[in-house]
Amino acid sequence: MNLWLRLLWLVATAWRRPRLALPLGVSRLGFRVWPHDLDTSLHMNNGRYWTLMDLGRADLMLASGLWRSVLRRRWTPVVSAGQIRFRRELRPFQAFDLETRLAHWDETRFVIEHRLVIRKTGTVAAIALVQAGLYDRRRRSYVPMRTLLAAIGIAAEAQPMPAEVEAFLAAEHALRGTTASA
Repeated sequence: MNLWLRLLWLVATAWRRPRLALPLGVSRLGFRVWPHDLDTSLHMNNGRYWTLMDLGRADLMLASGLWRSVLRRRWTPVVSAGQIRFRRELRPFQAFDLETRLAHWDETRFVIEHRLVIRKTGTVAAIALVQAGLYDRRRRSYVPMRTLLAAIGIAAEAQPMPAEVEAFLAAEHALRGTTASA
């Protein structure tokens, strides 16, 4: 996380944003493309998209109340895979919203969808899927999803896996096999 000011802003203003009801709630954070977000082509740097998505995932934890259990139990968020599709560029000073939602989960991992939406037109500039989980270092295992949801007072079953999530996880599984021989 290299956007400390944006992270501090996120934490300091969390109380003003509405409570997020997982598993169906959507986090929406507003941003603007600043000069330090640009690359040499004068549009938002590819890596900055990923960094801003860290803030979206942090907001999911803050707005749902999950952050209390994460801190108390010393769980560690771990991202294991990600895929992004760039659709439109984000230009200097352009306003956009980052929409983050839980797209799917299994026993211990979840898939989060991030959408960067140009505020003026509603056009999706980029969409990404990220597989992650919360790791319990004391138990040396990932925290079961039912435990995570119970920590915020929810008992929910995973919805059927959307086709795009299934394709993403299949690609991630195929890539995982290539690292063993490298």
